[in-house]
Amino acid sequence: MSKNSIWRGVIPAITTPFAADGQVDHAFLADHARQMIDAGCTGIVALGSLGEAATLSFDEKLAILRTLVQALGERAPVIPGIAALSTAEAVRLAREAKTIGCRGLMVLPPYVYSTDWREMGAHLRAVIEATDLPCMIYNNPIAYKTDFSPAQIAELAQAYPNVQAVKESSGDVRRFAALRSLLGDRLELLVGMDDAIVEGVAMGATGWIAGLVNAYPKESVKLFELARDGGAKAAAELYAWFLPLLRLDTVPKFVQLIKLVQDKVGIGSETVRAPRLVLEGAERADALKVIEHAIATQPKL
Repeated sequence: MSKNSIWRGVIPAITTPFAADGQVDHAFLADHARQMIDAGCTGIVALGSLGEAATLSFDEKLAILRTLVQALGERAPVIPGIAALSTAEAVRLAREAKTIGCRGLMVLPPYVYSTDWREMGAHLRAVIEATDLPCMIYNNPIAYKTDFSPAQIAELAQAYPNVQAVKESSGDVRRFAALRSLLGDRLELLVGMDDAIVEGVAMGATGWIAGLVNAYPKESVKLFELARDGGAKAAAELYAWFLPLLRLDTVPKFVQLIKLVQDKVGIGSETVRAPRLVLEGAERADALKVIEHAIATQPKL
């Protein structure tokens, strides 16, 4: 692992802002990305699950990447999620991302279709072989119904030098120990579930692909730094305050919930793209209790 790795620190999985007419709000997208880098984040992951990528057209995805690359320049890398219904389209997106100026890729399983390792492995290899950009494998069995085991990830890492990292969102932090046992320091390990950040860092994670950072960038960076530099004890107080919010990242309507938090703290809108709808009724009331308590008890950093 290199000290100059693009995979270390807090890297927001940036939400995709939509205007009232349903179109991507590129001006806010650029400002939001810059705000999070100003707060100490080290890069931006776009077009992920939280970014509602499955609702975006191919051209919209490219336009988002252009906006982010232009907004950040050399300050921080833009790392798009590479996912599509077909392998061919995923390969095309990976190639276009490099042309636009992205500096790494987060490689996902295909949308909708989940299958065995022979087919999934072939899909990942096709994307990885299509680029010389650094790649991070994204393991999220809950969302994508495909679980990449430590042994399978190790197989890719051993075959492809540009596989440099893994985002682990299974919720099982023991996976980090298994990967270290198989590969030593060959891969950077990144936490992909917000409510496992302190535990993940304790198990050797060097980065965090974060969700609630969209609403609380300074607090997210501080929590990561405390966990990294001082361990669980040093992070305990801030973690206790943050944890009810971080758990909003782990439920099916996490996109609506995180955007609602953004709206309530004045860093974005809760507007989502259909088929998602904004929260209402008891579901919304329950979320607002958590959010309003966090706002009222927010610690000074």
